[in-house]
Amino acid sequence: MQNTSNILMISPVAFGFNAQTAENNFFQKNDNTQSSEIQRLALAEFETMTEKLRAKGINVIVIKDTYEPHTPDSIFPNNWVSFHKNGAVVLYPMFAENRRQERREDILNHLQQIGFQYNTIVDFTHYEKENRFLEGTGSMILDRENGVAYAALSERTDEAIFEKFCKKLDFFPCAFRAFQTVGKERKPIYHTNVMMCVADTYAVVCLEALDLFWEKYFLRDKLLSSNKKIIEISEEQMHTFAGNMLQVQNVDGKKFLVMSQTAYNSLDNEQIAQLSEFNEIITVEIPAIEKYGGGSARCMMAEIF
Repeated sequence: MQNTSNILMISPVAFGFNAQTAENNFFQKNDNTQSSEIQRLALAEFETMTEKLRAKGINVIVIKDTYEPHTPDSIFPNNWVSFHKNGAVVLYPMFAENRRQERREDILNHLQQIGFQYNTIVDFTHYEKENRFLEGTGSMILDRENGVAYAALSERTDEAIFEKFCKKLDFFPCAFRAFQTVGKERKPIYHTNVMMCVADTYAVVCLEALDLFWEKYFLRDKLLSSNKKIIEISEEQMHTFAGNMLQVQNVDGKKFLVMSQTAYNSLDNEQIAQLSEFNEIITVEIPAIEKYGGGSARCMMAEIF
């Protein structure tokens, strides 16, 4: 199945701007707001989001972060772990040193204690010693039903590790290069999940981010051959996290598309109508998390299969 009703989310205790990730995450912004106020805003946004998801019948499993070690980005767990229907749990190598401490064995143990079983751990974290990275379902968009993995190559998404993941987990690799305009330069997009979302029967994608026409054709063709209706977004919309969406389902099997209010506000009426034909849209207000963390709604949810 492409979707799950079980979502892992990490409640922040010291969320804030991370200078280490800002090296290549151009969505992050910083100002003179005190760290305690940023944490207060982020926690309120997080709690409102979890309440909204639970109200729709989605099983949200919340784990509280720890004060030590300090992990300002722990609210984005999908970068260090992914769960798979075959019982595999995959651990990933992370670009920022202070993000590597987000990986917590006690979280995996807790999931087992409440009934989620896995039979193997696939560990790619040793690549950190080689300064090579693959940041989970930030780096990769998984079409689980069709067995296709999409990846925009960047400093955080190593092609060789991506291919090893695909071979190990039985995915067909679809790699390409995606860019965003920063000032007057074209810079690699740090994570694939800010420029595309793959749902059960459709895909939201910013094809404008692909500068090479043959890569654009390859990506489009692979989506269409997987029977996905393509809903294009512009680069301007991508900059407001319109690509950072996740389709989930509730315990009754009803499907939803989760996105931030910022992303929703950037969409035009036709795009909203198209998405609404497939599933109900859930919007969440997370402006502080987006501003200081440089990630949005999809990044906050680790799917448990």
